[in-house]
Parts: sequence; structure tokens; C-alpha cells
Amino acid sequence: MYPADFHYTKEHEWVRAAGDGTATVGITFHAQKELGDIVYVDLPKTGTAVQAGKTMGSVESVKAVSDVYAPVSGEVVEINEMLAQAPEKLNEDPHGEAWLVKIRLSAPEEIQKLLSAEDYQSYVGAE
Repeated sequence: MYPADFHYTKEHEWVRAAGDGTATVGITFHAQKELGDIVYVDLPKTGTAVQAGKTMGSVESVKAVSDVYAPVSGEVVEINEMLAQAPEKLNEDPHGEAWLVKIRLSAPEEIQKLLSAEDYQSYVGAE
């Protein structure tokens, strides 16, 4: 369920390094399941500097508004424009086409501090 080439946070974000100094970031299947029907996504603007562990946006569902935390530090180089028109895609494909942002990494080594797919699976299983 959780792709092995992704890294995960305990706040339920995922990150996948691209090998070109950028990484794609999204929320996990577990996060979207807990949120329920997602109705709005607030993402940072392109060019925004984000810091690992700090809020970079939010996801609103029929139940609640939840902050989205940057799993890595860097500059937002692209946002997923599709989510402005179709936020429900986060419920349908959180690890695929419903990614949130792409970040140019300022500290690529931060990725190694995150959870592996196996560790994340154990973590959410224990929640």
C-alpha cells in the first residue's frame, strides 16, 4: 500500500526524491482516510521557501482542517494545480496523481531521517 521508494513522516506526509535535486511531496493514504472527504487544499505558492517540520499548507475535509507539514526543506518549484479544481483526487490517488508540491531540496540528507515504507506501515498500524 505504501510505495517502497517513498519516505514518510509521522505527520502522514510522503516524499519521493527525483534524483535531480527535487522531491515530490504528498499526503499518505492513511492521512486521507482519517480526514474523510477532502473538499479544499491550500498549497504554498511556487517560489515559497519551506522548512522541514513546518506548516506549508492545509487540507480541508468535511470533518476538519489539517495542516500539511513540509517533510524536507527547500523551495517550492511546482504545485499540483489539479487539486484546486478537484481536491477529492486526494481521496482517490494520494500516492499518485494527487501529489501536492515539488520542492527543490536545500538539504537532501533530510530524506534519510524520514521513515521507510515498512517503518511507516508499522507506525500507522500501531496508532
